[in-house]
Amino acid sequence: MSPARLPNGNGATMTQAPTPTADTVRRLVLSLLKDAKESRSGKDTKNSKNSKDSKDSKDSKGTEGAREGRGGEEPRRGGSGSGPDVRPATPGAEPVTWWVGTRHVLRLAPDREATLRQRRELRLRDLVRPHVPAAVPASVAHGEWAPGLSYTLDTKVPGGSGEEHDVSAVGEADLAALLTGLREVPVRQAETLGVPRAAPRSLEALRRAAVRAAEHLAAADEFDATRLNQLTPPAASQLAAQPASAVLTHHTLTGGHLVVSADGRVRGVLGWAGAVVGDPAEDIAGLALAVGSPAAVRAATLAGYGARPCLRGLWLARCDTVVHLAEDLTGKDVTLLRTRLRRAWEPILLERVTDLGDADDAL
Repeated sequence: MSPARLPNGNGATMTQAPTPTADTVRRLVLSLLKDAKESRSGKDTKNSKNSKDSKDSKDSKGTEGAREGRGGEEPRRGGSGSGPDVRPATPGAEPVTWWVGTRHVLRLAPDREATLRQRRELRLRDLVRPHVPAAVPASVAHGEWAPGLSYTLDTKVPGGSGEEHDVSAVGEADLAALLTGLREVPVRQAETLGVPRAAPRSLEALRRAAVRAAEHLAAADEFDATRLNQLTPPAASQLAAQPASAVLTHHTLTGGHLVVSADGRVRGVLGWAGAVVGDPAEDIAGLALAVGSPAAVRAATLAGYGARPCLRGLWLARCDTVVHLAEDLTGKDVTLLRTRLRRAWEPILLERVTDLGDADDAL
């Protein structure tokens, strides 16, 4: 299946990726199953040559091959609807993430840039896995689903979304272990894999943007703009990222990327394509949006982070939620954005007892 070539307005052409469909996914998965069966069949053939009774082995193999069908695959009926059960994991005109049966998820890169990120992600997951206690998805097969466009068939991590399940006290310890593990990943090795380095954001610039957005939300009766008065320009300056504090960060620790079990344990972490070497406060901010500010700060504190990075993460999250809600107040994601704003603005004891001028510089 070759992608179409379209003019780009400058007389040149650009590649348009084919639209993934259920049939596209089903054919890809069936080819993977066929390859796996043939690989196992080849090993069986090699073993049979060493058998004392080669005739019996041959007869047995022939019978088995007739029973299983071509490629060692159990024949299926139903035309285009035959094959494994596949369905989009997310709604959209061009779904790129598909459930395959009950134990696997297929992710298709829609363009060349996404392909580069996905290939880097596969290598990064192998680097991260020994350092974090939560499960990191493993790829059972990967390659190209269209010319120049990659795919990975990953094992499904059992559990529910962090957007749907609350994290327990033990789950907070899981998050602390995650933050600790990320800090232990060798930065140089991550950068060797192609993980980019991201400069820390200016909290003061974000504060100014949030002040403007808060006025818009206040006019719509969505937010009390005076709540941002707690973060003064001097305070934002005090919470600037510290030199030499860069670590490997997941950078998108949303609830959708946390796999949480019914008992509140964090069982897995998904979505490593956006990982960067950068400000650890960004992951604390992500956790504030996912599980609430109190739980995020408790987890970061357990991981050994001091008041400064915890408060910086808290205010990154708070300002982000104000800006994002104002930008999409009438959009389809408004309910999720309101939920994240509520979580980020939950009060925490640390900000009540900490003088920003005296905040420690730990980590």
